[in-house]
Amino acid sequence: MDTDLFPWPGIGALLALALAAIAVLAILAVYAFGSKAQRRQGAPSLALEVRDGETELDRTIAPLTGQHAGESGLALLTASLAALQARLWTARAAGRSLDLQYYYWKNDLTGRLLMREVIDAAGRGVRVRLLLDDINAFGFDSYLLAMDSHPNVEVRLFNPSRSRANAFRRGLELTVKYFTATRRMHNKCWIADGRVLIAGGRNIGDQYFDASQEANFQDIDILAVGPCVNDAQAVFDRYWNSDPALPVRELHKLRRIRRPRWSRLVKGLTRHASSPRALSLLAHLDREHGPSTFGAKPPFCWSEGVEVIADPPEKAAGLSPEHWMGERINALLRQARSSLVIASPYFIPGAAGASTLAALVAGGRMIRVLTNSLAATDVIAVHGAYARYRKALVAAGVAIHELKPEPKRQRASLFGSRTASLHTKAFVVDDALGFVGSFNLDPRSLSINTEMGLLFRCPLVIQQLKAAFAAQMTPEISYSLTMREGHLHWTETREGTPVTHVSEPEAPLRRRLPAWLISWLPIESQL
Repeated sequence: MDTDLFPWPGIGALLALALAAIAVLAILAVYAFGSKAQRRQGAPSLALEVRDGETELDRTIAPLTGQHAGESGLALLTASLAALQARLWTARAAGRSLDLQYYYWKNDLTGRLLMREVIDAAGRGVRVRLLLDDINAFGFDSYLLAMDSHPNVEVRLFNPSRSRANAFRRGLELTVKYFTATRRMHNKCWIADGRVLIAGGRNIGDQYFDASQEANFQDIDILAVGPCVNDAQAVFDRYWNSDPALPVRELHKLRRIRRPRWSRLVKGLTRHASSPRALSLLAHLDREHGPSTFGAKPPFCWSEGVEVIADPPEKAAGLSPEHWMGERINALLRQARSSLVIASPYFIPGAAGASTLAALVAGGRMIRVLTNSLAATDVIAVHGAYARYRKALVAAGVAIHELKPEPKRQRASLFGSRTASLHTKAFVVDDALGFVGSFNLDPRSLSINTEMGLLFRCPLVIQQLKAAFAAQMTPEISYSLTMREGHLHWTETREGTPVTHVSEPEAPLRRRLPAWLISWLPIESQL
């Protein structure tokens, strides 16, 4: 009896040879990209020196920080349009530098309006350094090269693909380099003149500023001045000069691309800013928030010890795990003595995290978690992994609130979106320590993506952050989860009447089925 797996002579050997060839090519591709990336590294550069009285921001901020030596001033940006206005104003007021670091910068209404302010700043002599993660930059190289063509602008891409235009080649490269390609720069950081920092959960795009007609995110940023800005600037410089950050122009040295045109870019963005939707948004911003973020009484809470924490850029290569910020955050959460309030849109505590939260409750701590419902989440796969832990957490006494999807019950967006989703990444420990940043309580933030955020002990900001959490945890806004006879129940209030659901509320089968399937797959570490 013939027991050969392959009935034709030599097929097994040929298949083995082919697989070996593919493996060798994959290794060579990774090595070749790495060696060429080293040769294409941009010239090092650092933050420009801050000088009192040199720019509008110097003249505005220096007197404030001078009255609070050694303290940082923080202002919580919970309103999406206020967060947009803060970025517009600081870009307009900047006279020396704009250092901008983002995971995602969309080419939409607000993305273009902000980019127009950035190129206007470059046109008047401001040095602009724009660092973007490459995973969402595909197809925008001509746009980025046009920006980079100005002598005051440099654009770098973090952990970029060599395949810049061909979707098939890019997909193949990402597959071959899977374990490094999935490591992304998730940081969000806006620094103007070395004087003002905006950091938190928001990327740049309509969804983050209540301007989308499809779906909008509930999110939080912090606007900061003082010593913590210097710390954020040092983090930016470290990323800017890191090995994974490559100049966009260097990625095109070996291929032809349409010649970038700065003038065409300026004309297009100026035309866009004059469109009816853009004019409507800008007029609304001026009416609701005024032309300046700082009024006669600056809205700052001043405090010593405000700390910028960030992963090292080497995390993108899986290096320096002892310096990753996830362990620092986990340690802070474990140290809770009375209470812990967490907001995380992508909440996957894992077995160890779930046990820690249960132990905290058993020790008398009050634990509350705000996350997305299945109907509200924009990443069904994450919800599928999170759902594994819900019963155990609720049974242990952890209070879980899942945000509803209907924006009409929260606040109407400027252009009328159809759904809303939580995007805030923040927590408060013992009513004394607060965090706002890009870090989700999930495996991806812990071990794969680079992240950053601010730790602070400003009583006013902590009070405001808790108030924001409490508003989103009300039964009109979120479902409260309980256990009855071994089954989960979701309770809400509709028109003043309590309503209880025995299955995922407002989630159709096209959401429930993939979430259930994913809950059984061994992919949690990648989510």
